[in-house]
Amino acid sequence: MIRKIALAIAFTTLSAIACAEGALFKVPTREGITTTLFWEAAPNAQATVLLFPGGAGGFGKIEAGKATGQNFLIRSEPYFVANGFNVAIFGRPNDSQDLDYADRISETHMADVRKVLEFVKGKSDAPVWIVGTSRGTISATAAAIHLPGEMAGVVLTSSVVSYKKPGAVPTQDLDRIKVPVLVLHHANDTCPWCHPYEVPAILRGLKNAPVKKEVMLSSGENPTGNVCEALHWHGFIGAEREAVDLISAWIRAPSN
Repeated sequence: MIRKIALAIAFTTLSAIACAEGALFKVPTREGITTTLFWEAAPNAQATVLLFPGGAGGFGKIEAGKATGQNFLIRSEPYFVANGFNVAIFGRPNDSQDLDYADRISETHMADVRKVLEFVKGKSDAPVWIVGTSRGTISATAAAIHLPGEMAGVVLTSSVVSYKKPGAVPTQDLDRIKVPVLVLHHANDTCPWCHPYEVPAILRGLKNAPVKKEVMLSSGENPTGNVCEALHWHGFIGAEREAVDLISAWIRAPSN
């Protein structure tokens, strides 16, 4: 009987997660400019994760209360909710169709991020952690540098580390970051802007982060397409749940 009750509770919980729906917001961020934001709340959330997808930014269409983009963070959004985190996904301002490398370290981008952070904090009192992937790590790093005190910590996944790219994570003023930082990468990532052997440069630059950790994953399966895109090792293909569970556990208890 106890086993049946436990199974029923588990099924109900999973069903609630599966049926949960998020919402699209257009947040005023500059005069005459709005920035899109996807928001989904988790019951009794322990934290809020503000996700910065890679590529040109954005999260695709919203269908049945879910963002449809294929970026690692977007398709993994339900796992963050299942781990007890509110999820906010940063989209794009209506005066841009492409958040390029240099755009992500600009004053206008930081102005948009600041207003979105204010909006997200108004939705929940839970501490906000910024999570970026690929080109989104440039945004996440810049936000941690230029908006001190606005977040509890930072997670960088599939970081842009090549010095050839404007805003590459190791080229930014990492010593100004004073919050915990997790750096998660895939050991098989062959994107030329994100070589695993260059990742330790991030940790060396984080001289004033109270907690910092690098983790290399090697799991996953069936990489396809461009090596710099979401369905290859660069996007933790086949290891999404493991990656999010690892991130979530670290956010709950950051350690070196």
